[in-house]
Amino acid sequence: MAVSLGERAGSLRASVGQAAKGTPLADGARQLSIVVPLFNEGAGLDGLHAKLTAVAKTLRETRGLVCDIVYVDDGSRDNTLVTAKALPAEAADVQVVSLSRNFGKEAALLAGLDHAGHGAVLFIDGDGQHPPALIETLVGHWIDGGNDVVFTAKADRTDESAAKRFAVKTFYWLINWGARAKIPPDAGDFRLLSPRAAAALRQLPERNRFFKGLATWIGFRQIRVDYNPAPRAHGSSTWGMRSLIGLSVEGLTSFSVAPLRVASMLGLLLAASSLVFGSYMMLESFLYGTSVPGYPSLIVGMMILGGVQLLMIGVMGEYIGKVLSEIKARPVYFIAEHTTKSATDSEQAAPGSRSAAE
Repeated sequence: MAVSLGERAGSLRASVGQAAKGTPLADGARQLSIVVPLFNEGAGLDGLHAKLTAVAKTLRETRGLVCDIVYVDDGSRDNTLVTAKALPAEAADVQVVSLSRNFGKEAALLAGLDHAGHGAVLFIDGDGQHPPALIETLVGHWIDGGNDVVFTAKADRTDESAAKRFAVKTFYWLINWGARAKIPPDAGDFRLLSPRAAAALRQLPERNRFFKGLATWIGFRQIRVDYNPAPRAHGSSTWGMRSLIGLSVEGLTSFSVAPLRVASMLGLLLAASSLVFGSYMMLESFLYGTSVPGYPSLIVGMMILGGVQLLMIGVMGEYIGKVLSEIKARPVYFIAEHTTKSATDSEQAAPGSRSAAE
């Protein structure tokens, strides 16, 4: 079923307006949309869908939740799109949103959020490492515990190298430096948002998005659930060292001003060091008559200052690039294809319930 961008934007504005006024969304109180971003995950998609369908059926029977599953194909180069379109809608409506190219995971998450229903929204990766069996626990914290954001985090990182653990700690320390909404260490994208938390996240207008940070920044009641990720059953991860560094830079410059603060502190440190060193050279010259070597100290000083200046110019350039991107106001993603399947189960399609595409 094709949905125009205008109709989609209008429905999103209407739902966000309701949430902002504090009006309860009766039709979304018992809805759960499961958003699954996909990139070259065709090999394991059938198995993942079977697990999600089983969870959706259990939630419908035990919690009365009407579920739909939104698969977002982020420009995959394998058979992911073909496999996703062939998935059956047995206990939940199934949407397949195919982006026109690979826009990145943040764009895929936003596309899933835009096409989810007005109820709660759960994000889970398509590589199978996020355990679908944990979804019932997250739903319990939402319905029974009254939490609006239920996020997961790795229980431990003992299987990772010391260098990677240090890099992760440094990243979270840096991004949380001086931030009012601190991102919990090891927090992942596997999380559940209540209807009002999902509506709040839709109101954020920025195009350079960092999902972990934004989901924390909106506030509300939040709770952490630790888990151990399952080993990847198919293929290999596309998140290499280069990709992770790029994501870290994007996250830092999109969500935090910490790099600019580091630049200011480094400049202050260099200025203080120069003052101390200059004072030492003057005392050495006047008191002891020692001549200060000129050429080596001059060249080293110029190289240090030049390198620091170029580094800080690069940091400022990253932020200027973000500003330029926001000013251009280009769409975060484009949709090449959008299909919807309604659940064949009579209970799922009972009067009073709606599919996510309605």
